[in-house]
Amino acid sequence: MNKIAVIYHSAHGHTEYIASSVAEGAGSVANTEVQLLQAQQLATAPDELLGFDGFILGSPTYLGGVSAPVKAFMDATGGLWRAQRLRGRLAAGFTVSALPAGDKQSTLMSMFVFCMQHGMLWVGNPILPEQHLGVPYDEAANRLGSWSGLMAQAEKASPAHAFAPGDIKTARMFGRNFAEALHRLRRAEPCGQTPEAAR
Repeated sequence: MNKIAVIYHSAHGHTEYIASSVAEGAGSVANTEVQLLQAQQLATAPDELLGFDGFILGSPTYLGGVSAPVKAFMDATGGLWRAQRLRGRLAAGFTVSALPAGDKQSTLMSMFVFCMQHGMLWVGNPILPEQHLGVPYDEAANRLGSWSGLMAQAEKASPAHAFAPGDIKTARMFGRNFAEALHRLRRAEPCGQTPEAAR
């Protein structure tokens, strides 16, 4: 059983809605256990990360970066970083903003650098934008054209009505792709060892 943590902060429920869709997609892969965890809770107990094989980080984009609770969670992992206890695990990221661009790329890059410093392996977003295949823009997967991670745009509405259908579809596909990549990685490990145990 591969264990995935979807770690997020959500001030108004929009990022949480996407996190749930990502988790749904990841959980659709056999032999996968997915937990939704709030970043502010993990900031006080970062060692809980050691119980997972992969991490999908989620944050709203605030002023071109991750939110304060996500940054606090990142900073709380310093002890794990010094011992490189998360090395070799899989990671990915997603972010939400109110505008199509909204400088979301810099948020994903901060997640990427964080995971690289921990020695993790980053999974991007391989989904081709479907509008080029004739799918209506709002219904198209990866309509915002992000390759480094998942981007979603939230209108000023309740979370259940804030997103274009394509963004929800993309979130599920993104989660499923991550879980499938984790299964491939774990099958390739010698003797079925976790990355930490193999060192």
